[in-house]
Amino acid sequence: MKLSKQLFGWMMYDFANSAFTTIIVTVVYSVYFINQVVGGDPGYGEMLWGRAIGISMTLVALTAPILGAVADFSRSKKKFLFLNCYLTVIFTGLLYFVGPGQISRGMIFFIIANFGFNSANVFYDAFLPEITSHENMGKVSGFGWALGYVGGLLSLIVSLVLIKYDVRWVFPMISVHFFIFSLFTFFWLKEVRRPSKRTNYYKVAAQRVFKSVKNLKDYPQLLKFMFSYFIYNDAITTVIAFASIYGITRFGMNTRDMLIYFIIAQFSSILGSVVFGWLTDKKGVRLSLSISIMIWVAVVFWAFFCKTAYEYYYVGLLAGLAIGSSQANSRTMLSMLTPKAREAEFFGFYTLTGRLSSIIGPVLYGWIAHKTGDIRFSILSLMLFFMAGFVALQFVDPEKGIADARQPHKYT
Repeated sequence: MKLSKQLFGWMMYDFANSAFTTIIVTVVYSVYFINQVVGGDPGYGEMLWGRAIGISMTLVALTAPILGAVADFSRSKKKFLFLNCYLTVIFTGLLYFVGPGQISRGMIFFIIANFGFNSANVFYDAFLPEITSHENMGKVSGFGWALGYVGGLLSLIVSLVLIKYDVRWVFPMISVHFFIFSLFTFFWLKEVRRPSKRTNYYKVAAQRVFKSVKNLKDYPQLLKFMFSYFIYNDAITTVIAFASIYGITRFGMNTRDMLIYFIIAQFSSILGSVVFGWLTDKKGVRLSLSISIMIWVAVVFWAFFCKTAYEYYYVGLLAGLAIGSSQANSRTMLSMLTPKAREAEFFGFYTLTGRLSSIIGPVLYGWIAHKTGDIRFSILSLMLFFMAGFVALQFVDPEKGIADARQPHKYT
């Protein structure tokens, strides 16, 4: 596999956007929101944080299929990627102005930033089948995630310095990080320009979405995978949103401890992305993804019985291995099962599936924490999602799915 400017430009978006997930969603802003913005009774902040995640994911779920179809028809994936990327950049920077007690502002700014972040990923992921071959998708996707974790590592180290002065300075720093490194993508990533006539893109997009829903029965393996993804991704999203909160609430760790925790975990995430990307290309994406999900089961089980902060660091190393591999493999699986020329549209459905599932997990987690006052029971609930997703995945036949996606008569 030759690393071209096109490929490197695509991968650099992973480097840029991982800082948002790592710092804003997982490590720093989530804790800042619960402890300093909300405060109050145990579990109340977790409940509001879960709702903020759920609302933003609902908005993405409602818009992703239509916007994905518009991007395909108008050949404007890069334009939509740009707009949503900088929506995230702006509102991430504005988090600096969220102070104690400003719950509504803190939720609204985060909801908009998280909406832009997840919407942008629809169009970013949809470039994957366009820039590489089926044979190299596993490696390209895996290397992209690995580079993303390097970006996350950089943002963690800088954040570790900034929290000594004022934790709020971390938020504009992440905004600048996202802006600067996304420039590589917008300068070097080129979209294939196919002829298209001027028309009412949104009307045609809506028609194509309805037609896609009707014709999804022609892609049974894709449907099976999306069902599996709907279940296990629910748990992954919840882990990302609450991992730092769990460590601080359960073991008395602070923000500095959690930054160090995730710096260590980044190394196993990088390893997971690369090794499981290689395993995907050698042994198949279903096996690789199945192993990743079973690692997640072990992570949840260990986190429930974990007794000390020191032991929780080892849980983080195992979780890093799982997250790096499961996310890269999920993207690869969808790329393999997606029909050509409809990448953004089907990645829109992929996002719809993922974001719908992302509504349930965080809201349920926050509700259990608020009702029981013990977040151990919240984390245990994730075991069911991972196990059910694993079982559903075993019914997916990637070879049949690839053959279906390559049939020229499927979309006429």
